[in-house]
Amino acid sequence: MTTTIRIPSPLRKFTNQQAKIPASAKTCGEALQELFEQFPEIQSQLVDEQGALRNFVNLFVNQEDIRNLQGLDTELPDQSELRIIPAIAGGAASLSPPELSRYARHLALPEIGQEGQLKLKKAKVLVVGAGGLGCPATQYLAAAGVGTIGLVDSDVVEESNLQRQVLFSVAEVGKKKVDCAKERLLNLNPHIEIQAYPVTLSTQNALEIIEPYDLVIDGTDNFPTRYLVNDACVFLNKPNCYGSIFRFEGQASVFHHQGGPCYRCLYPTPPPPGLVPSCAEGGVLGVLPSLIGSIQATEAIKIIAGVGTSLSGRFLMFDALEMEFHELLIQRQEDCPVCGKNPDITELIDYQEFCGIPPEQPEAEDEITVQELKQRLDRKDSFVLLDVREDFELKINQIPNHTHIPMKEVPDHVQQWNPDDEIIVYCKMGGRAAKVRDFLKTQGFSTVKNLTGGIDAWVREIDPTQPRY
Repeated sequence: MTTTIRIPSPLRKFTNQQAKIPASAKTCGEALQELFEQFPEIQSQLVDEQGALRNFVNLFVNQEDIRNLQGLDTELPDQSELRIIPAIAGGAASLSPPELSRYARHLALPEIGQEGQLKLKKAKVLVVGAGGLGCPATQYLAAAGVGTIGLVDSDVVEESNLQRQVLFSVAEVGKKKVDCAKERLLNLNPHIEIQAYPVTLSTQNALEIIEPYDLVIDGTDNFPTRYLVNDACVFLNKPNCYGSIFRFEGQASVFHHQGGPCYRCLYPTPPPPGLVPSCAEGGVLGVLPSLIGSIQATEAIKIIAGVGTSLSGRFLMFDALEMEFHELLIQRQEDCPVCGKNPDITELIDYQEFCGIPPEQPEAEDEITVQELKQRLDRKDSFVLLDVREDFELKINQIPNHTHIPMKEVPDHVQQWNPDDEIIVYCKMGGRAAKVRDFLKTQGFSTVKNLTGGIDAWVREIDPTQPRY
């Protein structure tokens, strides 16, 4: 029996661009076997390891679907035409045979299927932060087939990141995070595009960077950027998949989606500087970001595919120690300064100032650089060098000739110093030390300085033999 096998355009790269392949076979299965012998690479695109037709491929004999007949055992009339029709053939955008195979588990889900997978392929998602939350979120977005992923982060990989930021390896320490992430994500899925932004998101660039994307995943670790992301998403009408982590606890929600609240509806203003420790100061369970980041990616995929119920108007809290999830209902506030009826904020602002963070160049008399401190230590000048970090931080790195008192215990030790003593305070980056400096000044100490950049600057610029964290 003579049969002509019709090859659709997405599969012709496996047949040297041939659209018609002649075969002499009695059944559909025999015709396919002849095709596979002539073009072996096409076999895995059409049948599984057991030889069964893949669920995203249809075969038609003349105009009849073989699934309604006898499957691959269907007999072929002489001069017949066997058409191979991928389930998603046609249209301006389609899934290639490798993509059909890769996303088979999605295609099998009625809620996702071919239409949902195409939506993912066409989607553009921006992830702000390539840290603990951004790493798992981008991995699952890439694996799921989100067509374009943008990644914003100006940092380089540090050894302390490796405890939780699973995109990176020891060999990448010192390299730009976004470059390392791009390479890793494209190795995971070469069918997507990664846009890397090795910059800090700011008032000057946020609207331009966010505008081309369908939604944003907030993987930030500081309040100024978090409020910046929220406000930019409101102004550009983009959903904001929010997540945050601290020690053993995580939070997740979706802001500014389908008329729901924004981040400012929940927190109109940030806490005072220094009140809420950072993860570097307070620590974080290494696996916690993977849970919260995965929730953020899940919400993004649901929004893109238009399935399920999002976390909009819901605030999810997770306690890893107790292994408990709790949910609170939150509402859009009519008096919200950004998304309310009469908003006070209609353009991006200075978010460092809004969050109470002083300018980068503080008063000279209240600060000392690491170079100046090194000179004074070498001269053996008389002063108190006060390390206000936690005990565990002291085991990582330290500056010689220091006195160690954790920040919360400083008020109990004020009496041990003379108000005329010169005190130089340091912590990891300078935030806690500045708070201790200001406290000591209220207690009558006239000469108190904060080490600019903290011990992090000391290790970078003075003693790189010590580890950073």
